[in-house]
Amino acid sequence: MDVFRIGITRGDPAGVGPEIIEAAVRDFVLPEGCVIEVVGETSGHIPGHPTEASARSAMNALELAAAKLLSGEWNAVVTGPVCKHALHQIGYDFPGQTEFFAAKAQVENFAMCLTGGAITVALVTAHIPLHQVAEKITADEIVRVGELLRQFLAMRGIKNPRIAVAGLNPHAGENGDLGSEEIQIIAPAVARLRKRGEFFGPFAPDTIFHRTVSGEFDGVLCMYHDQGLIPLKLLAFHEGVNVTLGLPFIRTSPDHGTAFDIAGKGVARSDSMKFAIRLALDLALLQNRL
Repeated sequence: MDVFRIGITRGDPAGVGPEIIEAAVRDFVLPEGCVIEVVGETSGHIPGHPTEASARSAMNALELAAAKLLSGEWNAVVTGPVCKHALHQIGYDFPGQTEFFAAKAQVENFAMCLTGGAITVALVTAHIPLHQVAEKITADEIVRVGELLRQFLAMRGIKNPRIAVAGLNPHAGENGDLGSEEIQIIAPAVARLRKRGEFFGPFAPDTIFHRTVSGEFDGVLCMYHDQGLIPLKLLAFHEGVNVTLGLPFIRTSPDHGTAFDIAGKGVARSDSMKFAIRLALDLALLQNRL
């Protein structure tokens, strides 16, 4: 393909998606040979007032994006924020956009990763209730997601990425006193991962992120959603980007939601959207050269 096409979905048009996309695209300088195409309705929707119609617009934009990606018309997609609850109300049968694109691509080996500033995290479990996390964590899943994270960091130019593996329990289980998952599941998985790259742990979750942003590690493999997203959003809220690992195409998104409460008020920042576009473009260009 002579022209690189980066697609963007506006997300729920009642949220901040349309305005942050407009601001980001207006200020974004594309390299020669690259173009951006934005899809999704805006007319007929009132900012800050989500409806069934606005949710359906978001879903239609996702369907169109998937078709363009799978046909090769787009090299990458940046997805605007959606309201998952509203989508579920109209029959959207996926926990999030990550799972939607994996299903469309018929990919089972995928993972949710977030990156911003000095921190990159990947999640062994993502969009599930907290009480289900322990039963969903297996050594095979830890190894699978850990390898995807290693490949992502290597793709971004880190020759031998150093990856810390977080424990599940307080103090990483305190030698079994506070939980046995580290001994029975996580440590054996880390031993397997060490045969593939520079993996360390499991470490106490309350210290590993400080060590990472201090430069000791290049990424953290996290056991569940908030374990990774809370430190990332604390440290890099306006530059954090969500990227889906394992897809046959590039998909990124800003690391925030629809923010219906501030939609249309002119105060939403477009920083995360700009970083999402930049990462999608960089990854697409790298993928094309590899």
